[in-house]
Amino acid sequence: MPTKELITIFRTRKSKILTTIAVILLIVAAILYKLADRYLIEHVEAKVTPNTSTTQGTTTGTSPGTGASSGSSTSTASSDAEYDDWNYKDGNETISIKKVETGSGSDRITYYVADVTFNSKMNLLTAFAKDSFGTNITQNTSTIAANNNAVFAINGDYYGFRSDGVVIRNGTVYRDEPARIGLALFNDGTMKSYDEEETSTDDLLSQGVTNAFSFGPALVTDGEVAGDFSHVEIDKNFGNRSIQNSNPRTGIGMISANHYVFVIVDGRSTGYSRGMTLTEFADLFKELGATEAYNLDGGGSSTMYFMGRVVNNPLGKGNERGVSDIIYIPQS
Repeated sequence: MPTKELITIFRTRKSKILTTIAVILLIVAAILYKLADRYLIEHVEAKVTPNTSTTQGTTTGTSPGTGASSGSSTSTASSDAEYDDWNYKDGNETISIKKVETGSGSDRITYYVADVTFNSKMNLLTAFAKDSFGTNITQNTSTIAANNNAVFAINGDYYGFRSDGVVIRNGTVYRDEPARIGLALFNDGTMKSYDEEETSTDDLLSQGVTNAFSFGPALVTDGEVAGDFSHVEIDKNFGNRSIQNSNPRTGIGMISANHYVFVIVDGRSTGYSRGMTLTEFADLFKELGATEAYNLDGGGSSTMYFMGRVVNNPLGKGNERGVSDIIYIPQS
């Protein structure tokens, strides 16, 4: 075969190979961008005004804290408030936190219980990371709490990890894509789990719902453990997994109107805390007297904040993970 023809064949083949490589690279780039757009790139849909009211107070009977430092500005309290590292009381709200340790060795569990009572009005609010609703917008629980002058806070449902569910915060509907069993907080100081696909947001608002969360499952309903937790998946997102095994946990429960209990379970840290199964978590809320209880985002998100510090020890490493939102209590 003449040299000229060989060169032509070689160039043709080389061109095809380069074209194929270019197409593959474009496909890979498109896939990577799509993944980044879904899970990394911030998308702001709405801006929210944070709670910025502050007054200076005094501390009584302080004791050294055992949790991780938040690295954020410290909270302040009204002049008539009494508080230390584990307790807070003013004219409307009483917060009492305790650390509980059970078991030993690889079966050791460490968790924190906050008992909260509101005397006249429920002062339970919510806040978004960076004061923005959208996807892939995160900050540490302690940062969001400090920015909103919270006395107490826990992480929320991490709504930004998914595109469905019903999201109502402080009386405003931000997302209306029914998908699962949600949680509704009412303006009369009560809470109730509900089926998002059976109750409209209009109905929720007309019933006095101030906040709605979409994670789950419901742990306790009408004073009884909600059901079988043998296989629970919250959504179908990339990286999602069944959550019934021992894990760090965040949950909210109601004992009676205006009387709440919040629980954070540390986990995935052998010798410190293995976490809890969903069944153990539900049983704990029932033992605490909750008539209603609901599971929120756990794992590395599980964080309890109180008076300027992180109370628990996330993953046994003292490092918070960024979250989309928090539930918090400001001073009265």
